[in-house]
Amino acid sequence: MRISKKVLWLGAVCVGLGTVPAMAVIPQEKLAFEQDTLEKIIAAEEMAIPALPAVEEFGNTPAISGELLKERFAKLEKSIPLTYHKTSHEFVEYFIYKKAEFTQTMMEKMPLYFPIFEKTLAKHGLPTELKYLSMIESGLNPTVISHARAGGLWQFMPATGREFGLYQDKYIDERFEPVKATEAACRYLKQLYNIFGDWELALASYNTGPGNVKRAMRRSRGTTFWTIYNVLPRETRSYVPQYVAMNYMMNYGNDHGIYPSQTEFQIPNDTIHVNGYIDLLAFCKNSNIDFEDIKKLNPQITKTSLPDQTRDFVLKVPSMQYTYLVSNRNSIMDSCTRRLLLQPNVLVAKLDSATLDSMGKNPAFPYAMVSQQTTSEYDEDLDAQGDEIVLQKTRTKRATHTVRRGENLNAISKKYRVSVSDLKRWNHLRRNNIKRGQRLVILKEVKEPVRSSRVASNSAPAAEKKEIVRNDRHTKKRYHTVQKGDTLWIISQRYGLEIGQLKKKNRIRGNAIKPGQKLIISS
Repeated sequence: MRISKKVLWLGAVCVGLGTVPAMAVIPQEKLAFEQDTLEKIIAAEEMAIPALPAVEEFGNTPAISGELLKERFAKLEKSIPLTYHKTSHEFVEYFIYKKAEFTQTMMEKMPLYFPIFEKTLAKHGLPTELKYLSMIESGLNPTVISHARAGGLWQFMPATGREFGLYQDKYIDERFEPVKATEAACRYLKQLYNIFGDWELALASYNTGPGNVKRAMRRSRGTTFWTIYNVLPRETRSYVPQYVAMNYMMNYGNDHGIYPSQTEFQIPNDTIHVNGYIDLLAFCKNSNIDFEDIKKLNPQITKTSLPDQTRDFVLKVPSMQYTYLVSNRNSIMDSCTRRLLLQPNVLVAKLDSATLDSMGKNPAFPYAMVSQQTTSEYDEDLDAQGDEIVLQKTRTKRATHTVRRGENLNAISKKYRVSVSDLKRWNHLRRNNIKRGQRLVILKEVKEPVRSSRVASNSAPAAEKKEIVRNDRHTKKRYHTVQKGDTLWIISQRYGLEIGQLKKKNRIRGNAIKPGQKLIISS
């Protein structure tokens, strides 16, 4: 019985094995059809499934070691914690693999804006690493506007911008002006840090507002960013990890094969103080200035002209065109202003010799240029009706304002054409609250004439003209004070001179110059 069962079992196995070759008898046409159909189905499914963003793909199998990131975060950490977290790790890989082009653009724009950020942060005693925040806010685009109407490098909402002294109208939006917007951002960040005493919470509140952060703290009973993480809005949860990742990328991006290709620097510039209407397109056309350069230097201008009510607006112009602009000031101003309609002796524009004087390198960022603007001792005023050049000296005049019923700091600042922040600083005010009858100090700069010489009018004899012009050149000298990082080549390019000419004027034999040294530019 047992033997017969074994025989039957072996027979069944043999029968089963005997059916295997039958699978190879499928016609080739049918097999090819089924294979083609299967490929089409797979292709259709792949098209139907949207590709997941790279940041989601690295979750379980990161391409970069977590231990390496922890070690590097610790090295970079200064005043602001760089906490290692799964989300910050994912954003590092996101900026390397998914957004490498964006990371490269940020590296290229660092030298353009970081000198401004570093200088202003140091002025307010804030951590220098806050400069990376603007990359997350705006991608270092000074004129970007979000869907919520926040604008500029630091993404100020219109009302918040006005609260921090950023003027806005149809022609001017100071949220787009890098220096003023950075000043406002520093004051705001300082306020937020004073509220929470924690930089991670201050950064989160910069994104979503201090009210939302406080509500999240009440709901979760947490006191740090990571203990309230799960109850914060989704965007804010990503905000601090993105900041951490961007800090890492700007310091270790080269290790991951990302390098800047076309680094951007500030255009060396002089300034014109405009009063009244000016057509900027006509101004550029007749000054041989590229309008794109004017837009880059003055991103706060939202139109192609400035209105009649413009008063003492500081317009930056490329230094390379400064000499041509001075030489042809009458024809240029006639072409782009309405000065012929004005009363005699009304100031239309004033030229400074303010410029980008320092090309020093920041040790933390070898390709970051440190810039400072310096102004000559005397300003040159362009008369609206004649060819008179008046040298003026600036002094500060003190005045007082008694607060009336219904007045606030914003209204008073507009009345005296000063910023709210200056009003608060002059009067040691911590908040915006003021009382009726309170006396406020107002400091205004007043220009006093020092000496003047009139260039001959068209009716004067030619010989007399030449003599007066020659005398004017001898009495008016322009100097440049050497800044750290200056070279003879840099200075010669800034003023449109040859190096040999510059050395001859200043009796320089070699190429060595020292910071603080005064060089004659024209005599």
